[in-house]
Amino acid sequence: MSKSDQGDVEVPNVIPILPLRNSVLFPGSIIPIDVGRRKSVRLVEDAISKERPVIGILTQRDARTEEPGVEDMYQIGCAARILKVIKLAKDNFSVILQGVSRIEVQAIEGTEPFIAAQVRTIPDEETSDVELDALVMNLKDIAKRVVKLMPELPKEAGALVDSVTEPGHLADLITSNLELEVHEKQEILETFDLKSRMRLVLTFLSRQLEVLKVRERINTQVQEEMGRNQREYVLRQQLKAIRDELGELEEGSSDLEEFRDKIEESGMPEEAAKAAKKQLDRLKQMQASSAEYTVTRTYLEWLVELPWNVSTDDHIELDLVREVLDEDHYDLDKVKKRIVEYMAVRKLKSDKKGPILCLAGPPGVGKTSLGRSVARAIGRKFVRVSLGGVRDEAEIRGHRRTYVGSMPGRIIQGIKKAGTNNPVFVLDEIDKLGHDFRGDPGSALLEVLDPEQNSSFSDHYLEVPFDLSKVMFIATANQLDSIPWALRDRLEIIDLAGYTRQDKQQIARRYLVPKQLEDHGLADGVCEISDEAVFSVIDSYTREAGVRNLEREIGSLTRGVAVKVAEGTKERETINNAEDVALYLGAPKYTSEVAERTAEPGVATGLAWTAVGGEILFIEATTMPGKGKLTLTGQLGEVMKESVMAALSFVRSRAPQIGLDAGNFVERMDLHVHVPAGAVPKDGPSAGVTMYTALVSLLLGIPVRPDVAMTGEISLRGNVMPVGGVKEKLLAAHRAGIKRVIIPFRNLKDLVDIPKEIKDEMEIFGAKRMDEVLHYALTRIPAGLEPLPTAGEDGETASVPVDGAKPESSKQV
Repeated sequence: MSKSDQGDVEVPNVIPILPLRNSVLFPGSIIPIDVGRRKSVRLVEDAISKERPVIGILTQRDARTEEPGVEDMYQIGCAARILKVIKLAKDNFSVILQGVSRIEVQAIEGTEPFIAAQVRTIPDEETSDVELDALVMNLKDIAKRVVKLMPELPKEAGALVDSVTEPGHLADLITSNLELEVHEKQEILETFDLKSRMRLVLTFLSRQLEVLKVRERINTQVQEEMGRNQREYVLRQQLKAIRDELGELEEGSSDLEEFRDKIEESGMPEEAAKAAKKQLDRLKQMQASSAEYTVTRTYLEWLVELPWNVSTDDHIELDLVREVLDEDHYDLDKVKKRIVEYMAVRKLKSDKKGPILCLAGPPGVGKTSLGRSVARAIGRKFVRVSLGGVRDEAEIRGHRRTYVGSMPGRIIQGIKKAGTNNPVFVLDEIDKLGHDFRGDPGSALLEVLDPEQNSSFSDHYLEVPFDLSKVMFIATANQLDSIPWALRDRLEIIDLAGYTRQDKQQIARRYLVPKQLEDHGLADGVCEISDEAVFSVIDSYTREAGVRNLEREIGSLTRGVAVKVAEGTKERETINNAEDVALYLGAPKYTSEVAERTAEPGVATGLAWTAVGGEILFIEATTMPGKGKLTLTGQLGEVMKESVMAALSFVRSRAPQIGLDAGNFVERMDLHVHVPAGAVPKDGPSAGVTMYTALVSLLLGIPVRPDVAMTGEISLRGNVMPVGGVKEKLLAAHRAGIKRVIIPFRNLKDLVDIPKEIKDEMEIFGAKRMDEVLHYALTRIPAGLEPLPTAGEDGETASVPVDGAKPESSKQV
């Protein structure tokens, strides 16, 4: 226990240590601080439980350190009394401290729950001589002059300085009120010799006095020159006077000269260099305070910072490109093939322009991430711009510099961000561009995505051409209908259909499961998920073309395992089957829709295409006594309604051939056709054959096979017309458990894109005429229906089963 400089405060040999940031406490000073760090809060709570608590205050060497140790603090500090504690919130206090004596840390006694240290007090020596008295007088004199030049200080400050008689206390008082760096204040705190300390404080105080004198002179000059001018202009003149005093005006002009060197070094074309030099000459004539100066300077900065002549070297080793693409994505062979083709051409012809691709497909199939993978594979920088909801063409081509806050468009911004003139540039969600009175961004993209024009792309902000021909543009879209035809014509469209069940299992095994296990801390064999469990998640918890929801469900699965591992109930977990999956994900969300359908007349299964992949569609028809009225429900669009009418007309025209009494069902009964999921709008002609089959099944009383689905447009002559989205529809049929699919004969060419596993597991038939559809779809063939012809008049087969399909009652040629 030792006495402090304050005399009546005893400082224990061992005291708790409170780290202080951005400040230094001196003996005799009173300061408020906020306490919120864990150890500091514990220290304060412990201290206030004692009578007249004394703690040690040590300043941190680096204020950014959140949990400082002994080595992170200075060893010389100040013992302090806690005068008052105010609780602001939970674990947050405001504490008022009074410094009592310098201390030096001798040894650390403990670090938990807070740092405690053995300290010794360092009192000021009580001496008096002529030199010390002179230093005191000089210090008081300069301090009072500083007070006079600082009107924000109270007038009593000068009297307070006069009232202090002890040299050490005077030096500490003045230092604690000076605007000094933390290390400078710490230097004074660590100076124990009174004369040395007084001289050091005198140096800092004299510097402060000179700064205040210069400020006073600047204020006087500005007031004489400007008088009643606006406050903003006064501030600018003050800044000018300060620069004049510091001699920085010459540096400002040399800064402009650097622009000329940057223009030469940037490698920009002659036209752009000419425009830049013209703007630089104008900039030199402007006042730095004018608004136009900032606009012109910003324009020059954009020009010199663009990568006019900076390119990255491509990886032209095709095996390496294939390896990287296969490493990041499973399947997607069309895109990979196109990228390899481009790199092969680049290897043979280095000045080949970049391709402009459009990856079209449902959400979650990897369109956007594929762009990043392509960039990595060919060794280029990657830039992504989302165009969803963009309505202003200035977003693409930039604003004119006459507007306040104008900037280049997103294309030029992306090029600058990449730092090269040949990045992989992904234009995400190009199908979701909007347009209104501000312009049409889709039309602005025409120049960007035209290989014949983009070598001289002109941004409204730059007003000089920039070469985009080396950029590899990759656009992504969910559906192509909303893309303007002129823009669509400039894109090389690559369709990405959904994944099959086996594809999803492979993607989950190679990418999704390892990623989720790593993200949730379950790697290194803590959790294992079998293939059977993955198939269970795919079949019972997701219904999608992509794998986004699959990744989500696997994430839910791993989080459930993480809870058990974290609680200690299990050290390792293996998920083997559907029962294990249900423990974490709950009851299955989806069951086979076809399994729920019984073979009853009037019910047929169709196939539909949507922006998120294929779907199966159920058509239900029923009769009731009436007068031939046709009712359609299920939010059907106009085209779909016309398909029902065409199907009904063909049934009436073919009534005798299929064994129907046309007059009976037209005059004595009403027909009602319904498509379930009534809240979802439906349209399109491809359900025509399904409508016809459902009506014939109903009127003849012959059920449609429950494992059959079909698609195709119908004509009044009974022809089955080709439709689009065949791959997506077949994938949807496969997901739903369909075993037999009927498609238009002219769509058989599209089967080349269908995965082999689907063709092996399903019977796929191509039909030219509606009668052929009935042969394949109904559980028994109507008595009056003619048998399938062996060949058409043109010598072609009338209907074709493919890939091992074995029709029960059809003749194959």
